[in-house]
Amino acid sequence: MKLSKNFSLSEFNSKDGADMPPEVFKNVVLVAKNLQVLRDFIGQPISVNSGYRSPAHNKSVGGAKSSQHLLGKAADIVVKGHKPDLVTEIIMELIKEGRMSQGGIGVYNTFTHYDIRGTAARWSKK
Repeated sequence: MKLSKNFSLSEFNSKDGADMPPEVFKNVVLVAKNLQVLRDFIGQPISVNSGYRSPAHNKSVGGAKSSQHLLGKAADIVVKGHKPDLVTEIIMELIKEGRMSQGGIGVYNTFTHYDIRGTAARWSKK
């Protein structure tokens, strides 16, 4: 099922195969729409490493107990040809311009975390 021009639901499913609750699906659609803005701006493919996480999967990967992934409001992404620091800068600019929703941005060595929590949260785990 397509969520946007370049993103499908399967990219956001929990990696343990758990069903996605209906209230989570609504959030995943919003994340995909925001990532589509980023994809259109950058013009490069975006890989979703982690979208929705079931409670069991979140625990197995050491995710935070209050992770936005549990709500379907987050995605850990890799943008082809772009380092996580640059992806972070671009997302912050798109938020500033009102083109992407305000939320959390985490910079990691190999990926960028983006979520739509509605308030600014920034961190680096490099």
